[in-house]
Parts: sequence; C-alpha cells; structure tokens
Amino acid sequence: MSVIRDLRAAVRPSRRRDDAPYSCEKPVPVCPNSAIVDCGVYREGRRVSRHLSPAEAMASVRADGGFAWIGLHEPSEAEFAGIAQEFGLHPLAVEDAVHAHQRPKLERYDDTLFTVFKTVHYVEHAELTATSEVVETGEVMCFTGRNFIVTVRHGGQGSLRALRHRLQDDPELLVKGPSAVLHAIADQVVDGYIAVAGAVQDDIDEVEIDVFSSGSDGRGSAKGGDAGRIYQLKREVLEFKRAVSPLLRPMQLLSERPMRLVDADIQKYFRDVADHLARVNEQVLSFDDLLNSILQANLAQATVAQNEDMRKITSWAAIFAVPTMIAGIYGMNFSFMPELKWKYGYPAVLLVTVAICCGIHRGFKRNGWL
Repeated sequence: MSVIRDLRAAVRPSRRRDDAPYSCEKPVPVCPNSAIVDCGVYREGRRVSRHLSPAEAMASVRADGGFAWIGLHEPSEAEFAGIAQEFGLHPLAVEDAVHAHQRPKLERYDDTLFTVFKTVHYVEHAELTATSEVVETGEVMCFTGRNFIVTVRHGGQGSLRALRHRLQDDPELLVKGPSAVLHAIADQVVDGYIAVAGAVQDDIDEVEIDVFSSGSDGRGSAKGGDAGRIYQLKREVLEFKRAVSPLLRPMQLLSERPMRLVDADIQKYFRDVADHLARVNEQVLSFDDLLNSILQANLAQATVAQNEDMRKITSWAAIFAVPTMIAGIYGMNFSFMPELKWKYGYPAVLLVTVAICCGIHRGFKRNGWL
C-alpha cells in the first residue's frame, strides 16, 4: 500500500545540514509522566523543531508557517484541557477523545476534522481454544486542522512512532500538510486490518479442517470442543467487524467529498484506502457466514453421532432382551416346562439363546446399526 509515495519527485532536493529533520528515537515528553508522546513542527516537509510544548509549536507555526503534529497516549481530561484550548477543539470531540470506546467515525467541527479509527491487533496463540483471545482492539483519534494534527491513541497497540519516522523520511509527502498524516494513519490502520484478516482466516481454516476431519475417535464424529472454539471465533470476528464496517462511510467521504482541510492530491489516495477497506469488510462478512456454516455442520455431525450411538444402544438392548426373556420364562417355576427333565435341556437352551442373539447381531451389523 502507501501508493501516495508515487507523489515523490524523481530526484530529492538536497538538504543543508541545518535543515536536516529531527528524528526522535524515543518519545519526547513535554514533562515527566506527560501524556504527550511527541510534539513537532514541520515546515516544507521537514521537521524543524525539537523540544517544544504544544503552545510553543503553535506559536512557531503561526509565525513561520508549516504545521504541528502532537501525539498523545491515553491523556486525562486535565492533560488534554490545555491542548484543546490551544487548538480550539470542540468539547464534544474532546470528550470522545478522552473517554475513548468510540465507533469509527468522521465528524466536522468548524475548521477541524475529528476522525476515529479502531486499531486491530492479532493475538498470537499456540492453540485455539474456547477461551482464546484472537483480536485485540485499540483506538487512534485524529484532530485535523489547517495547520495542525493532534493524534490521541488508546490501547497498547497501534503505535505511530514508526509511522512518524517514515513520514519524516518523505518530505515530499509531508509538504502536503496535516491531511498527508491523516492519510498515512488511515493507510496503516487498514494495512493492519489486512494482516489480521489473514491470520483469522488461518484460524478458521484450522477449525474447519478439525470439524470435517475424522476426529480422534476415527468415526467422523464432531469433537466436543469444536462448538466452543467456533463460538469464540464468532465473538472475535464480531469485534473485528465492529472496527471495520463503520469505517467504510468515513473513508468514502474522505475519498469522494471535497474538503478544505484535505489536500486534493491526498484525497485521491484515500480512494485506495477505501478500496482496501471495502475488500477487508467483505472478507470479514464472509468469515461470519463461513463460521455459521461450520457451526451448523458441527451440530449436524453431533446429531448424527448421537443417532448412531442411540442405534447401537437399541441394538444391544434388543440382543440382551432374548436371554432376559428366556431366563424369565424358565424362572416361573412351573412343573411342566419344555425340556425341563431332559438331560441336555440346559445346554440346549443356552445354545438356542446364543444362536438367536448371534442372528440378531448379524442382522443389525448388516444394516449398519452396529
């Protein structure tokens, strides 16, 4: 992905030593225990600031142009209040950004776009069980203005540090302004969806093979743990779908509707992100349908196995009914009974009983009941 890199010039402009962009290998907090992970000013596609507070960054932007990119991780209301006031962020959007647990969306407040992305991370596991966590979600929220972008991240995954470094290596991209950063974030989030979809597909294939294989008993019956694993996968796929499906409309708006805050060249490449997102959404929907089919097959196999067990129980009950009946007749203690006084009466009755039982067993075996 990241086809927006086609915007790069064939030859990069030369840099003076004092124009080299600042690359921070570690987060640059404004103060200890601050929620601000990094704060930088970008001018003509290059980072020109080092240790600045959000207020200093905006003052630099207003004085000399460019845009500021402030990254935060799980800020509190108090920590975000000053930034919201400095950038003129709407209180409703600020409340959503602080408390998180929002569905993906795109909202416009005056001259600011508020975008919510759900990040999805695949949880590695040695074996899929009925309690395995398959996907883990987080959130990235973006406030995009004319000369700033504020990113707020919630959750342990979805870090933007590597993305910031990549963008700092592409001044031809950053020169497009905050909308270029918004596109890069959307592109990275959707790339994550594609990777997770592939891993979930492997889990579904594994369950499908287990359900339709002969199983450990060699009779083709469904194993008891399959239904639990399928339900767990369905829950995880549902969580995945909640991250993907609501994002379709925001990506469609960003790719089709002209917006003052989105560069025209950047908007074209939102179409690529929207296309990839639509394909992931179709794949996630197919996961749900496939899991429903696998679950129905598993339940059908369980029913067939139960019917087979009932036929076997019924067959053996019919076989054992013969000696039970004969023993009951001879237990009546009548004086005149067939072969009662005969020397070979007892073994004869046993032989007749065994013969009848063998005949019934053979009949059931021939009909596939045993």
